[in-house]
Amino acid sequence: MTTPSSSAALPGKVYLVGAGPGAADLITVRGARLLAQADVVLHDALVEPEMLALCPQAKRVAVGKRCGKHSSAQHFINKQLIDHARTHALVVRLKGGDPMLFGRADEELRALEAAGIDVEVVPGITAALASAATLGRSLTLRGVARSVAFATQSRAADSAQISAQASADSLVYYMGRDAAQRIAAELIGQGKPRSTPVAIVEAATTARERRARLSLGALADGLAAPWFDASQPSVLLIGEVFADARADDIATPVADLPRAAA
Repeated sequence: MTTPSSSAALPGKVYLVGAGPGAADLITVRGARLLAQADVVLHDALVEPEMLALCPQAKRVAVGKRCGKHSSAQHFINKQLIDHARTHALVVRLKGGDPMLFGRADEELRALEAAGIDVEVVPGITAALASAATLGRSLTLRGVARSVAFATQSRAADSAQISAQASADSLVYYMGRDAAQRIAAELIGQGKPRSTPVAIVEAATTARERRARLSLGALADGLAAPWFDASQPSVLLIGEVFADARADDIATPVADLPRAAA
């Protein structure tokens, strides 16, 4: 792939680049190359400082969107991308994880395309895969998990959505911290056993990373609530594949452990 230089004819090109889960060295080679060439980088709030160090020559604009916090409106981000692309050769929209998963990439793609701006997506490692890696357990395991669902519950959990998600062998919730207790209760109500293993990963792949393991019943009972750090991004991973996942904290209560057959 050839990429434009800063001297390329305007209007420029926009790249939606996946920053990955956190660690700066987990960005793709293509993504790092584009950061090094970029004239302007519009970046998410959760992008690590070490990642931004890869583009010291670029004008850096924070356009982060954080659940429950003051954030840039999406239409404002779209306009900034268009305006910068009309005055600069190479613009990077640096998005946490992968742009195409819960990243609102479609809205930015459509706005840029409607404005006649050339745009390309550069994938990144999403938090679900990074969390599974740090837990040392695959999201799929022969004979145990043949299906995976990625979901987001940044607002109050919806029963109909939970019902559809409950059939997955491995279930990953992004932005699920605030709804974690209700998610667990809804899944139990849909037939998931209270003993179903749950793993929680905060700030995956960064120096602040923490991991916890407990049961779905314990999550429904609120055991994890005091453990969460509201300032950190977290991922909930639910399913039998996480029964012996690596963890630093929280044990499953004895009452929720599977009982031996009589």
